[in-house]
Amino acid sequence: MTISPESTRVGFIGLGIMGQSMAGHLQKAGYELHVYNRTRSKADALLQGGAQWHDTPGEVAASSDVVITMVGYPADVEDVYLGSDGIIDNAAAGSYLIDMTTSEPSLAVRIAEAAAAKGLHSLDAPVSGGDVGAKNAKLSIMVGGSEADFAVVRPLLDIMGENIRLQGGPGAGQHTKMCNQIVVAGNMLAVAEGLTYARKSGLDPEEVLKSIGTGAAQSFLLNGLGPKMIAGDFAPGFFVHHFIKDMTIALKEAEAMGAELPGLRTAKGLYEKVAGEGASEDGTQALIKAYD
Repeated sequence: MTISPESTRVGFIGLGIMGQSMAGHLQKAGYELHVYNRTRSKADALLQGGAQWHDTPGEVAASSDVVITMVGYPADVEDVYLGSDGIIDNAAAGSYLIDMTTSEPSLAVRIAEAAAAKGLHSLDAPVSGGDVGAKNAKLSIMVGGSEADFAVVRPLLDIMGENIRLQGGPGAGQHTKMCNQIVVAGNMLAVAEGLTYARKSGLDPEEVLKSIGTGAAQSFLLNGLGPKMIAGDFAPGFFVHHFIKDMTIALKEAEAMGAELPGLRTAKGLYEKVAGEGASEDGTQALIKAYD
């Protein structure tokens, strides 16, 4: 298959904070778009732009040459792909399936096996960059699957992201995303604790950030979310409850491999604390609440 706006119908399932922007970039590039989301109103802008609505994931799959999913939890991924009226049972042989949800590596392998049995091509391609990366089409995309399948779908991935790499076979994209989330968790701990120290010591956290934000401590999270922590701006770019989901997956995988990750375990416990106190729908910068 050669992918192009003139010949390829693209299905997109999951139109949350990031999915709406990602699908929007594909639409602007000229692709015929078929969409489904549990809350239909989130598809309004895409529908006004010419996208076609379908009532089930299976209907999207039946109408598309490539199906992209960006849903919430592994249970959602399993239902969308393997459930009744799901993608696997309804996609035409030869179709390409790309799950961009952060999900379980083992589930990505199961989906790839089920897809191959039906003559379908499956890739796991989770992303990093949050809502800003999605809006600006600057996502980092970590891909698991065959080199041949990766080469075919690359034109679509290029529309949504910049740093796009094939990491290995099925599940490799998800494992790479776990590495990303482990590093993010540790960095978020460091940012929250550094700013807490600044405040407790009587310093002006904003002035501190201006100094350390260009030194060895500088990072995307420090300079991007540090100011929001200081300002008490907890609007979500990535939900706390989704991050807890990711850390849970990473710890489960680490345990299976015999790897002990105490920093990740600490971060997960603190995030569960703030979620339990009402911050589940906040952005991940809400970690600072654990130190108040």
